[in-house]
Amino acid sequence: MSAEYEYTQERIDIYDCDRRPTGRTKPRHGEGSRLAPDEYMLYALTLIENEAGEFLITRRTMDKKWAAGAWEIPGGGVSQGETSRKAADREAYEETGISVTGAEPVSVYTYRNDDAEGGDNYFCDIYHFRLDFTPEQVKVEEDEVSGWKLATLTEMRRLAESDGFLHYKRICEALKAENKV
Repeated sequence: MSAEYEYTQERIDIYDCDRRPTGRTKPRHGEGSRLAPDEYMLYALTLIENEAGEFLITRRTMDKKWAAGAWEIPGGGVSQGETSRKAADREAYEETGISVTGAEPVSVYTYRNDDAEGGDNYFCDIYHFRLDFTPEQVKVEEDEVSGWKLATLTEMRRLAESDGFLHYKRICEALKAENKV
């Protein structure tokens, strides 16, 4: 089975506006994937902070359909039958080679995005981890990530203002909720 086939066949669970599972699923991409106004999907992001207070950020490849070349933190869509925590663990490891499995998050921040017109309704959980890791341990998934760096919150703000940084405002909200900002 080709990677392309697996990618197009990935399915997601559908939630209602209160984040209750509906029991329905949809393809993650392609035909039949557009969400109705009352349907939501789930994303999980990982904010990985080292002991020096720097965050592990990644840059999207230029072939991405959406936000090509933008900076972000590791994460992605939660697959059918998967919890957001499992998706956070999987996405962090797939994209950076850093395992957060077994680590206790400092906090989990959740927000809801409503975009019925664009068919982009979702809930997003941002897991914040503080881990002892070295740059040598970072091994990016080259199909998804064109580069990475360790950045302070100030550096992330500068990137948001110049190159674009996905979810930057929500990351600030998450850190503010734990009194970090």
